Amino acid sequence: MTTALDPAGQLKLVIFDCDGVLVDSEGPSCRATAEFARSKGVSISDDEAHKRFAGMALPQVVKQLEQELGHSLPDETAFKLRENLVQMMKKSAEPVSGALKMLADMRALGMPVRVGSNSSTREMDAKFDRTEMSQYFSENRVHSANDMGCPKPAPDVYLYAAKAEGILPENCIVIEDSDTGAEAAWKAGMACVLLRPEDMPAPPFWPVEGSVRIAHLDELVPLLRRTLESQKPV
Repeated sequence: MTTALDPAGQLKLVIFDCDGVLVDSEGPSCRATAEFARSKGVSISDDEAHKRFAGMALPQVVKQLEQELGHSLPDETAFKLRENLVQMMKKSAEPVSGALKMLADMRALGMPVRVGSNSSTREMDAKFDRTEMSQYFSENRVHSANDMGCPKPAPDVYLYAAKAEGILPENCIVIEDSDTGAEAAWKAGMACVLLRPEDMPAPPFWPVEGSVRIAHLDELVPLLRRTLESQKPV
């Protein structure tokens, strides 16, 4: 059983990544990106696209494809890819296993929550509407690193979320599934819960002091409850 987290400060805010943590959209998104890349002459499988592009903002994906192709793509490429994803997510986004129950339990726990994602706000609106998660996240608590122009692994979106809550980074815990996102949390000076199956490798910089790894969202609320209990004065 995973023990309590050991953040640098008192836990006051949980910040969720979106894709792969709340919404099961990484697979469809990466498959769509792989299909687009193949149409432009890049030899890449769906599995390879998932390994390379999971957690990455679309402008970063386009830059990588341009480097591989050896020439620039049209300026509107990232925008068109994003619009295609918005329409796809309106029809096919599904919650990550255990996400809806976890969010209901988080509400009962009374812990403030925010979202910090490389997805655009429009993408997240489509995903949360489709999966009935909008009830848990008001508009001013959902933050897009893409819309800020500072995609992960830059820590900006997580630092912004903490500032918007009016607390210090050491009082935050980030829930992430990708190497890119976990690196952003680390750079932000925040504890991280890495959501990843046990048979998958950890990020190259893992383990990180004060952070833990879980295999399923069912483990998250009990973990946070133990953390809060451990922080109570004796």
